[in-house]
Amino acid sequence: MNKNIATFYTLTITQILSLIGSSMTSLAFGIWLFTETGDSTPVLLASFFVMLPQALIGSFGGVIADRWPRRMVMFLSDTGQAAGTIFLLISFLSGSFQLWHLYAVAFIQGLLGMLQRPAMDASITLMVPDAHRDRANTLRQMSGPIAGIIAPVLTGFFYAIVGIVGIIFIDLATFMIAIVALWYVHIPEPPEHVSSGASQKAKPTFLQDAKVAFEFLWQTRVLLWLMVYAAALNFFLAGCINLATPYIMTLTGSEELLGILLGIMNLGMVAGGIVMFIWGGTRPRIHGIMGGLLFRAFWLMVYGIARTPFTLGLALFFLLSTNALVDGSVMSMMQLKVPPHLQGRVFALMFQMMFIATPLSLLVTGFAVDTIFEPAVGTPMWGFVAPLVGSEAGAGMGLFILLNGLCIFVLTLFVYLLPQIRHSEATIPDYVLQTNV
Repeated sequence: MNKNIATFYTLTITQILSLIGSSMTSLAFGIWLFTETGDSTPVLLASFFVMLPQALIGSFGGVIADRWPRRMVMFLSDTGQAAGTIFLLISFLSGSFQLWHLYAVAFIQGLLGMLQRPAMDASITLMVPDAHRDRANTLRQMSGPIAGIIAPVLTGFFYAIVGIVGIIFIDLATFMIAIVALWYVHIPEPPEHVSSGASQKAKPTFLQDAKVAFEFLWQTRVLLWLMVYAAALNFFLAGCINLATPYIMTLTGSEELLGILLGIMNLGMVAGGIVMFIWGGTRPRIHGIMGGLLFRAFWLMVYGIARTPFTLGLALFFLLSTNALVDGSVMSMMQLKVPPHLQGRVFALMFQMMFIATPLSLLVTGFAVDTIFEPAVGTPMWGFVAPLVGSEAGAGMGLFILLNGLCIFVLTLFVYLLPQIRHSEATIPDYVLQTNV
């Protein structure tokens, strides 16, 4: 096996282990906080503080990933996140834990995670040849779903035995595995990183570096509009996904069924990732991206009209099953078209657009469901949509999900019919590496 590909698999496997540990800690804190306070707000606020740095200054994480050696960026990110976890452990062991400790650590870990993702995604270009890149990105996309399946099981088992402190120790052990792996592997750098040490020219400022990424996207405008389109899709989808708990609980009235159905959704993502890993995706990739998004929109609409545990499970299994096909293909296409020395900045800008769309979606979703859709159930006008979504509690959320699925389907179909999008891979030149990796 090529040494760089072996490095990629080593990093990915150890990062998955670290992600499982981090997910276990998040779940354990959720259990502990809800048990202690009886309120879900502290848990939601912790998630908010994790997302906040990416939404506000995410593009600067890409600037750092492009200016500094990417191995060092990832190493410092993992080490810093581990330090935050150690701080929480000490505050628990000393009996001095306060909620602001959790929020501060969540913000710092979100800030450090903002550096790690663009550095790793940009490094894939130099570690994995294009022929294998779809499978490599698929494996990366499967990290979250794999952790989503394994972490709840392990947390449920270990929390009863060792409590939150024991879970934090497990998290630290997985962090250490990831940090040791980063210490020993070699991650190739783009030619611009290697040569910049020799030429002592004045370095551009952070703002100038960020502007270069936007200028590149403005010149290859199709990529910029694809990123705007992706952010719009995230706006329509994020609220619907985060409605899962109230929607399913309202329809089924069962916490056990909620856990099973959310597990089925993660299982669908893993199953789709396995198929993508074996298959490798479409050529041109745009057909797989758009086809996967149309498939997702269809099952989101089915999810909106589903009323039984069976139909909910069926819709949830397929809803995100094309996640690896869509996201993996998008990332492979970007890695082929964007010069390696710009990838950290371009990818970070893309992630920032997505993260801005998510909280906006959550705000709109909460307002629309609570003040418009659910109160409308049972009114005279509701008779027009009752044959589709019913008239019981939860029907308003179902209609909201159905309409968002329809918006995604229509928008995707419109974008797919544009010739400049369908032929984008042929019209945007590939970046050809000048060095042997």
